[in-house]
Amino acid sequence: MGLTVLELEVGNPSNPKVTEKVEFLIDSGAIYSVVPEPILKKLKIKAITKQEFRLADGSKIVRKKGGALFKYKEQIGVADVIFGEKGDSQLLGAFTLEALGLALDPIRRELKPLPMLLA
Repeated sequence: MGLTVLELEVGNPSNPKVTEKVEFLIDSGAIYSVVPEPILKKLKIKAITKQEFRLADGSKIVRKKGGALFKYKEQIGVADVIFGEKGDSQLLGAFTLEALGLALDPIRRELKPLPMLLA
């Protein structure tokens, strides 16, 4: 099984010119993206809630959740973000991919534009 790792920019929607580059494991099976909390704090992104998650081994964890701006090449979107703690992987999830108008091509292991329908 191949893994896709890409670098994207993360920023605060209220100050989109200031961003940090983050290397993500693209996980289209994950719903939310996970960014290390120190990066989000540096960008002045605040948590607005906490959410419980179930891990693959069945255990449960609670993490803070907020909103972040994501940039990949010319694509820009805003999506929920999980405040990653020590030991958490930096994941780019499905909500962020959709906000960027992108989908993962699992064969070529690259991001491709989604057909955008307004219906």
